[in-house]
Order: sequence, then structure tokens, then C-alpha cells
Amino acid sequence: MKKSVFAVSALALCVSANLIHAGQQGHASVEDEVIAEQRAALTARAAGAGSGPQSPRDINESAGNNHRIFGTAPDRRSMNLCNIHLHENAEHRGGEFTTFAGNGDGHGYGTGFRYDGKLTDAELAPVASPVGSSEHGDLVAGDTVEIHFVHSSANVMPGATLAACVTEAISNPQLRVETVVAILVNDKAAVSLTQMAEVQQVDGFYQAPNLPENLGTPVSYAGSTTGPSYNEAPSPFQVTWNVRPKVVKLDINSVSAWLADNPFKENHAHGVRNLVINPDLLSAIN
Repeated sequence: MKKSVFAVSALALCVSANLIHAGQQGHASVEDEVIAEQRAALTARAAGAGSGPQSPRDINESAGNNHRIFGTAPDRRSMNLCNIHLHENAEHRGGEFTTFAGNGDGHGYGTGFRYDGKLTDAELAPVASPVGSSEHGDLVAGDTVEIHFVHSSANVMPGATLAACVTEAISNPQLRVETVVAILVNDKAAVSLTQMAEVQQVDGFYQAPNLPENLGTPVSYAGSTTGPSYNEAPSPFQVTWNVRPKVVKLDINSVSAWLADNPFKENHAHGVRNLVINPDLLSAIN
């Protein structure tokens, strides 16, 4: 979850989506020492500050030594969906997305984790126009994305950035992020992001009623906001995470359509925060 203002062909011809992506984006990759220095800075700034558990993390690993406890956010059906955004590559590691994309540029692009599976040539076929173009590149078939459906306990409406999740009346609402990791394919028969991210009012709450329910048992844990702005400093925000371990195939054409027209003013994929590996900055997963 990005930082906010309230500091957010035939089977024989199958090709690894991960290998395809590496040649397409061309992000410069910093040395291991740069990432190590960022992690050291994060640890130093968190030491003695009483920082709460951080995100993202490896959802296959349950250990954590951070004992800052906060209440688990309510079920999403009793909260308001306030923001949807996506990150290029998965911020979390685990399930079907454990392939490391590399160190990236040191600012959150070209790093993270990719889908471990394979795609056909047809699924990897390029689309006619760039998708989600920004100064950091664009999205292509074969890319992995992590989609964050952010929910707030405040009486809010869906809107741009995480500022949409707070009000003057409640500046510290409970926050929940429902997470879907997807692999982009050039297949109009695949799942549509415009349908998945459709917003409706259900029983008085803004909801995304088409969130997939077939991606395995979500891993729930206590964490924080994410995004590369927090690579060297702990996030002060408390978030209940629900991360689905399986990957959904998502039609890249629908991603293009959603980025062109959505109530969140999202038009590109965001960078990712370094995976948090210091157990003192992680909660235990029960």
C-alpha cells in the first residue's frame, strides 16, 4: 500500500512469464549493498522508537518478534472500501509468487516478486498500446501486480490516495487491506479488473463485491502501510492484512481500461517496498 498524505501457443512453447518480464522493463539494478544499507537504516530508525509491525513480508513465514499489539480490523463487509491501487510486482512473498525480480533501481521499481508459473505465447502477446505508462515504464503481458483493496472503519467514500480513508472526525480509523496478486495476460476471457474492482454499496458500506474467493485461504496478519517511501523508515500506521496466496490471471486489456477510468485517479502501477525480514519488525502470524 503506497504512502499517503496522512502520514498510501502450445504447451511445448510455454515461456516463463518471469523471464519475459526481465527483458521488457529494463530497470537498472542496484547492488546488494544498497538494499542492505536501506534495511540497516530501517532497523536503526525503528530501534527504541516503539514501531509497530511492518509490511510487506513473506507470508510463508509465521515468525515475528514485534509485540506492538493493535485490534484486528473488522471484516471488510463491515468497513468502507476507500481506495484501490496496484503495485508492479508483488510486494509480499509467498504462495505462488516467490520468484525474486531483483534489487531494482533502489526506489521500488524493478524489484518485488513475480508469479512462479508459466504462460503461453498467446497469453504473452503484446498489446497494441502501452498500459499504465509512467516515468518508470509501463505494464506488459507477463507482469505480476499486487492489487490493494483498502478498507476503512471511517464513514468515507471511495477516492484518490489513502487520504480518502480518513475524515476530520476520525483521523486514525482501523484499516484493512484485501490483497490480490495477479499475472497479466493478453486474454479477454481472463478475469477482468474492471469487474473485480467494481464498487457498489452493500448494506450501507462501499464494497468490491467481486473480490475473488478462489485464491486459497488468505494469510491474515498485523502490519503497516507499504510502498518504497518506507524503505528506510518505519511506517507509523497500523493495518490488518489479508493476503491471498494464489495468483489470478488478469486480462491486461481490462487493466488498461481500468487505469483509464476509475474513481481513484489511478493511472499507473506503483513501486514496492523492500521485503521486511527483520523479525523485530514483524508480527507473529497465528
